[in-house]
Amino acid sequence: MAHHLSPENKHSNSSEGRKDHTGEQAKVKEVRCEEFAAFASSENLSSPLHVPTPPPVPATPISQFGTLPEHLTPVLRPRRLRTTPVMRNLVAQTRMTPGQLVLPAFVRDGIDTPHEILSMPGVFHHSLDSIRKLAVDAVEAGIGAIDLFGIPREEDKDPYGSAAWDDKGILNRAIAAVRAEVGDDLIVCADTCLDEFTDHGHCGVVRKDGVIDNDSTVALYCQMALTQAQAGAHMVSPSGMMDGQVAAIRDTLDENGLSETALMAYSAKYASAFFGPFREAVQCSLQGDRATYQQDPRNRREGVYEALLDEAEGADIVMVKPAGYYLDVVTEVAQTSELPVAAYQVSGEYSMIEAACAKGWLDRRRTIMESVHCIVRAGADIVLTYWAIEIANWLRDTGMTNRN
Repeated sequence: MAHHLSPENKHSNSSEGRKDHTGEQAKVKEVRCEEFAAFASSENLSSPLHVPTPPPVPATPISQFGTLPEHLTPVLRPRRLRTTPVMRNLVAQTRMTPGQLVLPAFVRDGIDTPHEILSMPGVFHHSLDSIRKLAVDAVEAGIGAIDLFGIPREEDKDPYGSAAWDDKGILNRAIAAVRAEVGDDLIVCADTCLDEFTDHGHCGVVRKDGVIDNDSTVALYCQMALTQAQAGAHMVSPSGMMDGQVAAIRDTLDENGLSETALMAYSAKYASAFFGPFREAVQCSLQGDRATYQQDPRNRREGVYEALLDEAEGADIVMVKPAGYYLDVVTEVAQTSELPVAAYQVSGEYSMIEAACAKGWLDRRRTIMESVHCIVRAGADIVLTYWAIEIANWLRDTGMTNRN
């Protein structure tokens, strides 16, 4: 509906003209409001629009110490459940316990005392003696498992990583030592991969054309897993991302009377830059990257697919690695798989937080706890973290358990 003022009635410079123009605007507004109300209540809409009448403006502003008018008083008050630490703990939707934490630990051949890893402050290369003590500390803290990584002498590395399945190799000696120390009070897990043991740093056999030979590598993983189980590992953990590795290892263990040895598969392991400090930790000789066998960080559904393949091949636990920047993958795997889901808070995640806390930019304890609670909240049943013992001790402190 258009309304125009003719030139002869347009008195733009007189008060009478302004009054007439204002009156016309009010009429137009009234008509349009009536038209909208009629349209909103008609059958033109599947559900009638409700245009609430705005509350009257208080005659005087609400003072700092005043009370809200009745029509503005909240009825729903979520803050009731945040009033005290005890109340927040009572209604917490995510729970974390020491028993679901796993400590990755590094055992290095040829040293007598622990050596701190420069890029991972607070994490050490352990000797056979100090790894025993660390395992006892883990038991006392109540964590669920220790995951052992072996670091051979440089002269023991070769193109195939043969020290990995040598009974006298550093990793198998460490497995036996830890198992003898803690028995069944702590799950002794072993990393089943060749990158620490090869002179080229890749996770498998490198062909002359530079390609990682999948099937030859899987055969070596089977030898490695077998010797790890025979050394006393409760659980082996293939992390090389070779196709068919889980089925082959499971079959090898079963055929050799080791059907009770569990298998935690690195199912959705991404070619991540966040592994940087770990490369120093295991003194890896890698030149280049692992993009031809580890997953592309841009792919989410592929991670779920890999986890389901490992489940079908006989894995007992599936894993997502890294954790903190892949929470969407953790959630989808947890929602899809019937198996327990582990997530590995990797070296880069650890070192970034430690570096920021050392600068005083973050509250260390709160940041660590929040980072791991977020992984559990996303759906992880198990978390591998270098803070496992420290977190477990915090959780066991009087008045601290699961409180924020």
